[in-house]
This record gives sequence, structure tokens and C-alpha cells, in this order.
Amino acid sequence: MNLNVGTTDRVVRVIVGLAIIAVGFYYQSWWGAIGLIPLLTGAFGWCPAYWPFKISTIGKRGQAH
Repeated sequence: MNLNVGTTDRVVRVIVGLAIIAVGFYYQSWWGAIGLIPLLTGAFGWCPAYWPFKISTIGKRGQAH
């Protein structure tokens, strides 16, 4: 599994994921669990939605194998 999520993309995903989870807790809604998706994809650096389309937000220099 090659990484396909770049640094900026990862940071944005983690922030958005945490925000969604926080809003879910604030409103006491299980919908906050959806925040786990961007949080985990940001943490692992791999997005399954990018994979079939061969999308990568990692620059040429930052490629990790």
C-alpha cells in the first residue's frame, strides 16, 4: 500500500475530522463518528477513494514507498 495523501492534505483531513467529531459530541449525535473517516485517512496517509483513480497529493520529492 503506497501513501497517496500529501502533508497538506493530511493536516486538513485531521483538522476536519476532529472538528466533525467535536460537533458530534457537542450535539450528542452519532453523526460525529463520520469524522473518523478523514481523521484516519489523514493519520495513515492513504485514501481508499483516491486509489481507483490513481490520485495522489504527494509531490514528486515527497514520495514514500
